[in-house]
Amino acid sequence: MQWTLVIPLKPLARAKSRLSDTANDGVRPGLALAFAQDTVAAALACPAVGDVAVVTDDALAGRELAALGARIVPDEPLGGLNAALAHAAAFVRSTRPESALAALNADLPALRPLELARVLDAAAAFPRAFLADAAAIGTTLLAAGEGEELRPAFGPDSRARHRASGAVELPLTAVDSVRQDVDTGDDLRAALALGVGPRTAAAAARLLIPGQ
Repeated sequence: MQWTLVIPLKPLARAKSRLSDTANDGVRPGLALAFAQDTVAAALACPAVGDVAVVTDDALAGRELAALGARIVPDEPLGGLNAALAHAAAFVRSTRPESALAALNADLPALRPLELARVLDAAAAFPRAFLADAAAIGTTLLAAGEGEELRPAFGPDSRARHRASGAVELPLTAVDSVRQDVDTGDDLRAALALGVGPRTAAAAARLLIPGQ
């Protein structure tokens, strides 16, 4: 099964505010872009992924991610994360009605293509499935099989919300790179320990990060 991934990215100027303990206002937009670039590059290198659609209204991010091979979908609803994902999913399904879809976070800079393939292969067994984040509170990937609605419920406690929506939680091990999103300085240190992509590595090298 070949998947289409939908990756949401808010305007870079507003991205990653919880990283303020590690990166100042002048650095965070570039760091958020680096996260997204490494995430998209790894996703496109995954053998189970046929296409990546990034939903964003940020012009710089759109140009940089399109250069990597992603399709850019404007965030027309401007209604937040779940509205953006639903809009992008509808856009993808308008051209590929039976496509298998998965929403993937844009802040997975340590993402490994083969680990992502393992998650998607496991998700293919269910109509809807999700992977919890490293903190076991949120969600980093939500999958919907052919013809299934994505029905995203990201936000606070999204692990519980996706489970309550009927999506199956994937109890996988050894897929740490797909679970390790980055919201805080501690998250960034954990991602660096796993081994991040080249753009995040370069951006992080310009920061003073204890334990790096």
